[in-house]
Parts: sequence; structure tokens; C-alpha cells
Amino acid sequence: MSAQAGPSQRPSTDEPIAPGQWLGLLGGGQLGRMFCMAAQSLGYRVAVIDPAEGSPAGSVADLHLRADYLDREALERMAALCRAATTEFENVPAASLDFLARGLRVTPAATSVAIAQDRISEKTFLSGHGFTVTPFAVLRGDADVAKASSALLPGVVKSARLGYDGKGQVRVATREEAACAFATLGRKPCVLERMIDLACELSVIVARCDDGRTTAWPVAENLHRDGILDVSIAPARVEPALAARAVATATGIAAALDYRGVLCVEMFVASGGELMVNEIAPRPHNSGHYTIDACVTSQFEQQARILAAVPPGATGQHTPAVMVNLLGDLWFDSGAQVREPAWERVLAHPACKLHLYGKRDPRRGRKMGHVTCLGATLDDALATARAIKQTLAIPGVEAISAG
Repeated sequence: MSAQAGPSQRPSTDEPIAPGQWLGLLGGGQLGRMFCMAAQSLGYRVAVIDPAEGSPAGSVADLHLRADYLDREALERMAALCRAATTEFENVPAASLDFLARGLRVTPAATSVAIAQDRISEKTFLSGHGFTVTPFAVLRGDADVAKASSALLPGVVKSARLGYDGKGQVRVATREEAACAFATLGRKPCVLERMIDLACELSVIVARCDDGRTTAWPVAENLHRDGILDVSIAPARVEPALAARAVATATGIAAALDYRGVLCVEMFVASGGELMVNEIAPRPHNSGHYTIDACVTSQFEQQARILAAVPPGATGQHTPAVMVNLLGDLWFDSGAQVREPAWERVLAHPACKLHLYGKRDPRRGRKMGHVTCLGATLDDALATARAIKQTLAIPGVEAISAG
């Protein structure tokens, strides 16, 4: 395999990249795996940097550079081989993106990723640009806990960095509990957010091109279990006016960030109808997996298109869909013995699409795959999702009510 010319000899980074060229990816998880598959279906070759052996993305990539994200040799090899690079999770070191951006097209930019890496920066940015966020206070020391407004209680103390799927979050009812939570989280920077009386949770996936053109997928309605996304319902069962506000909010955030690539904006809808931004993810998102089977263009194909500076695809939804997450708990029986779930029973449902991520070691709470349930109507898709949950003994069947 021969490397291409060095960064100084490359074409302009805003020129379209033709199929057959190499695209780079930092991150080896399931989002990267689905990106690889989408990019390869368009004819691109993909090189992945990820330190894990047999990672979901590394196992399907055309080249797996097994190295740390800051490994100079791996970054130099990617820079010599690829025309563009992207990320599959927001905690890739900004220094790696900056290094690659010297000669490659990189989307999203390190500046956009850095804002989403830190809850304090994220909430400050969003509120400073006029977007409604959950009321919050910044906690950098014990004194900040002591002076935080009592109006934020009951609330949730969240670590500013590296928190996801409910990790790094502690619910609190009193100031004393907030102080204890702050200590439990290592007295590192946190935010205290007020608990919201929720009507529902929504997410919007948008994709923004270099010229500012922005496409959006239908709004998804999300149900969580133990802090982890359990089910996404698309289109969301909300009034059209609320859905339009959600899309406008996500599009506005992408513009404020001068964003390039695929972006997810998660939102709360309060019981009174107020729409609040919860957090942003500078990448494709679990709640957008339904786009693979139910939309003209998936979030992962769009990620590849924008990375390659080619025109975006249509994002219309052709089939109602409900996505059910498959966590590692399914692999354990009552005696804690590991066994493979009965996938043939899932595949017996003809309107289901099973996606397994190729992870070798199941763990409780670990995302191992998902099932997308399709239907002629949303009620049909919801009924199939309930059946899948019952088939696999996944809790929360009653939460998936008919529309």
C-alpha cells in the first residue's frame, strides 16, 4: 500500500474527494463502524486510529492503525494516506485534530468539538447565544456549592467532562447532597442543573456543509432507562409546531458553531411546553440510528458526504421507525452466565432490522447493538418494538405506548 503525497502537495481541502480515495477516522466504536460501512458503500476507503484490538470500527476498516490518538507515527501515517479525517466521539484530543488539520480536511473542527467536550463551555456557549438551557450553576469548588441558588434543587450534579450514558451524574435533593455529590465526583469542575418536570425528551440530528447548507432528519422522541437511551421513536409524537421549533433550534446551534459535519442536539420538553437544550454531540448519535433503515440518507452516509465535500443526500423519512437499544445485560442469564441471545427470534419479525456491533465482550450497560422496528404506521412500529422487548425480556415494555 503506497501513501499519497505529503500534506504540502495536497489539493485544497475544500475540493470534493472522489470515491476511491482514503478517509480517516479517529475512534473505533460502533459509531465509527457504521461510518466505515457507509463510506465504503460510497466507494471510499477508511483508515481508523484506535488503540483497541478488534474494535468495532477497526474490524471493518480498510486499515486499522492500532495506536493512541496522540501517537505521532499513526497521525503522520493517516496524514500521508488520507484526504480528510473525522471523529466518532467528542473526546478525541484536540491536538490530534489540529495536527491533521495542517494538511487534511477535518470535520468537525477542533474548536467545535472542544465546546462539546466540556459541559461548562457548552452551556455557557449555548446560553450566551440565546438558546434556552436547563437552569444551572458552575461548581468549581465547595464555595460554589454553598452559594448555588436553592432554586436549582432538586437537581443533578454532572461532571463537566467525560460523562455519558448517566455516568458522572448524581441526583440531589438538598445542598448537603449536592456537596456530597461534588466530593464523590472528585471535586472536579461540575454543573448543578435543576431537575425538570419533563413531558418528553427529543433529539434532532442536523448536518451542515461548508457553504452553510443544513439538512435535518425528523425529530426523534427518546426514552431512557437507568440513564441510557432505551428507545427512539421517529417521527416524534409531538405537535408539528414543536417539532419545527426543535429543528430550528438545532439548525441555529449548528450555525452559531459554524459547524461542519453531523451534529446531534438533545432537548428537554418541560411539562409546560418549554423547549430546553440539554446537550450537544458533535457526531452522529445513538438516537439517529433509525436513519439507516428508515431514511433516504443515513446520518453516517451524510457524515461521509460532508467529510468528502460532496453534496448532501436527502434526509426524508420513508418509513416510521422505533429503535430499541441492545445492552450487554441481554447476554447474562439469571445465574450470571454469558450466553448469546436468541437472535433467530428477533429475525422472525420481518419488519425488524438487527444491527450488532461486533463487540467481543458483553458487559452490563454496554451498547452491543440495536434493532430498528419498521412499520406502515408508527403504531405498527411501536407494536413490533414491544414484541421485540418481550422476545428478549428487555424491561420497559409498558413505556412504549401506542401513539
